[in-house]
Amino acid sequence: MWMRVASACLFVILSLATACSGDRAVKPGPATECAAGVGTPIALVGGGYLAVDPATNSGCVRFAVNSSASESTEYLVVPQSAAGTSGQSSPFELRGGAAAAIAATRTAPFTSRMGTAAVAFDLFLRRLARTRDYLRVPSTSAGSVASRSATPVVAGPPVLGSLRSFKVCATRTCSSLQTVIARARIVGAHIAIYIDTLAPAAGLDSADLDTLKQDFDTRLYPLDTAAFGGVSDIDSNSVAIVLMTGAVNALVTRTECRTTGFIAGFFFGADLDPAFAAQYNHGEVFYSIVADPDSTLSCAHSAGQVKLLTPLTFTHEFQHMISFVQHVLVRGGEPEEGWLDEGLSKYAEELAARSYLPGDPVRFSRYAVEDLYDGYQYLAAPGASALLIPQDNGTLANVGASWLFTRYLVDQFGDSLPRKLHQTALVGAANVAAQTGQPFTTLVTRWALANWVSDLPGFSPGPELQYSSWHFRTTYASLNSQDPGDFPQPFPLVPAAGAGGAVNISGTLRPGSGVFQRVFQAPGGAGFTLSFTANGTTLIPTAVVPRLGIIRIR
Repeated sequence: MWMRVASACLFVILSLATACSGDRAVKPGPATECAAGVGTPIALVGGGYLAVDPATNSGCVRFAVNSSASESTEYLVVPQSAAGTSGQSSPFELRGGAAAAIAATRTAPFTSRMGTAAVAFDLFLRRLARTRDYLRVPSTSAGSVASRSATPVVAGPPVLGSLRSFKVCATRTCSSLQTVIARARIVGAHIAIYIDTLAPAAGLDSADLDTLKQDFDTRLYPLDTAAFGGVSDIDSNSVAIVLMTGAVNALVTRTECRTTGFIAGFFFGADLDPAFAAQYNHGEVFYSIVADPDSTLSCAHSAGQVKLLTPLTFTHEFQHMISFVQHVLVRGGEPEEGWLDEGLSKYAEELAARSYLPGDPVRFSRYAVEDLYDGYQYLAAPGASALLIPQDNGTLANVGASWLFTRYLVDQFGDSLPRKLHQTALVGAANVAAQTGQPFTTLVTRWALANWVSDLPGFSPGPELQYSSWHFRTTYASLNSQDPGDFPQPFPLVPAAGAGGAVNISGTLRPGSGVFQRVFQAPGGAGFTLSFTANGTTLIPTAVVPRLGIIRIR
C-alpha cells in the first residue's frame, strides 16, 4: 500500500444524503451523419436514461427535434466499455451530425506526483496470489541465520520479548528474499507487533506501540472482520502479526521515494497459501515500514509519521488478507481479482476513517482524504483509466475508480455486500453480479452516470444513479478551497460540451470506464444523430462490451 502525506491538515466535509479529460481528443473535419433509416431513436423525459449497445443499431442513435420554443435541452452521453474482463480495449469515435457548434469545455490535465511504484507493487502481489507463481522466489535465498538465533515458532501466542525469523521480499518483484530477525514488542488479543532487531534506534517507543495495539485490537481488527469476514489462524498463535521491518522501507530507494512514493506495508499471499506457506512464514503476517528519521534505509520517516500511517495501512492490507482467507482457504477458490480486491481495501480505509466520527474529525479527515485523492485522480480523466485495473500497471486513478465503484455498490446494496463478496468462490464481475442480482453491465453503466449526476445541482436522478454516503461536489469544492494544488478543480469531472451535431471525440475504451460529453439543443433546435464506432465505419468489438450511456438532464 502507498500513502500520501499531505503538506497541511485538510478537513474533509462528509456530506450524507441520509444522516453527510481524459483520453479524449477533439478532431477536426466534417461531422458524420448516420445512414438514412438507421439508428435507435432517443425519446427521453428529464431524468430518463438508457445504455445503448451499438451492435444493435450500426452504432447510431437519433435525437428528435427540441419541441420547446423557449427551453434548451441537455443530455449527458458516455461512450463506455462495460466489459467485466480486464485487458479488453478498443479505439472509439463518437461523432454527431446536423447541428451547430457550442463552445466546448475540457478538463485541465492533472499529474499525479506520488504512488506509482507502490501501486504497481500492490497489484503485482495480487496477481502473484492469483497465478501462484511463487516457485520463482527461491526458498533458500534468505541465507543462514546461525549467527542470530531466533526462538522456534510454536503454537500459542508469541512470548513477549521473544525473537523470530521471517522471510521478507527483498525486491519489488520478490525475486529474492531476505531474512529478518524481529522481537515481539507488543502482544495483544488479536495483534502481535514484531520489530526488526536491525531497525534504526529512533523508532516507536513502548507508549506508541501500546497505542497501536489498542487501535488494532479494539477498533480496526473488529471493524474489518465485521465488514469482510473472519481471518485464519494457520499457525495456531491466535494473533495476526504486524512485522515492522526496514526491509519494507528499502523496497524503494531514496530517489524513487521522492519521485514515485513509498510502500508503507503489504500482505504476501504465499504466507497463507496451502501449497507454499511452509516455505515462507506460515502465518497471518502484515509487513510495515519502520521509523527512520535519518533516512538510513530510504526516505525519512519519523516515528510520528509511522504511528499515524500504520493503522490505515493495516486496515487496507488486512482486508486483502481476509479476502485471501475467505476465497482460498475457506472455499478453495481463487483469490479475488485485483481491481475488486483493491476497491474493497480502499473501502476498508474509508470505514476506518468513519469510525473516528463524530469524536475525532481530524483523524477522519487524515484517513478519508486518501480515498478522496485517489477518486479525484480518476474523475479528472475517467477515459484514461480502466476500472478493471491492468495487471502490474495500475495508477492512483485506477485505484480511485475501484474505490468509487465499490462505494457506489455498497450505497446501492447495503453494508452487508462486502461480506457477501468474500463468502463465495466467485471473483470479479461475476462475483459482483451474483451478490447484487444485477448484470455487471447494468451496474457499471449506471455507476458511470452516477459519477456526474448523483448530486448535480438542480437535478434529481433516480436512487440507482446516486451515491448516498457522499456529496462529492460539496466535498471536493471544500478540498479545492483548502488545497488547490492537489485538488485544482471544485469538481474534477468536467465533461466536454457542445451541440449534438458538433460532437467529435475519440480515444480508447478501457474496461469499465468511459468519456463524458454534455450535449445541448437550443430551443426549437433540429434533431441530430450520434455515431458510436471504432473508427467512423467499423463497429467496436463486442468483447469490449461497448455501451453509449445517455441521460436527459433537462
